[in-house]
Amino acid sequence: MDSSFYINDGSGDPTMDFAKSPASLMVMAATKYTRKVSQRLQKDFGIGAMDWRMLVMLTQEPDIPVARATEMLGIDKAAVSRALTRMHKDGLVDFKAPQNDPRRKTWTLTKKGKDLHADMLDTALEMQDALLASASYLDIKTLNKILHQMLENIEEM
Repeated sequence: MDSSFYINDGSGDPTMDFAKSPASLMVMAATKYTRKVSQRLQKDFGIGAMDWRMLVMLTQEPDIPVARATEMLGIDKAAVSRALTRMHKDGLVDFKAPQNDPRRKTWTLTKKGKDLHADMLDTALEMQDALLASASYLDIKTLNKILHQMLENIEEM
């Protein structure tokens, strides 16, 4: 393992160097970005980043069960279920349960949910553009490639 990702200067126990560890930097960037996005979306639209992700996911793939949403977003089933329950209460999503079997519900956006997604899209893209403002097109393609490789590596862990 490359020791340049660790601190071992003799002043304490060896540990990771947050400033040099790609995994640590990725987590910190994602956490801070999610917090900023959540604050802005909450202020402007009354929903947070989790509900925004659900709107995007259901726009891309309507009529999906919680298990598929969990797989797509990489978030635990309980968090997805809470978000969908909250969004259902707000009239943003609806579900179908074949033969009244609640375990087999599939979720889709309502007209209100679709309209909210459309209203929010420009703001979300503006925030993403601000995040990537100093990166070139090639940088972004490379970053996406690395992130996809990391996602595959995570699956194999």
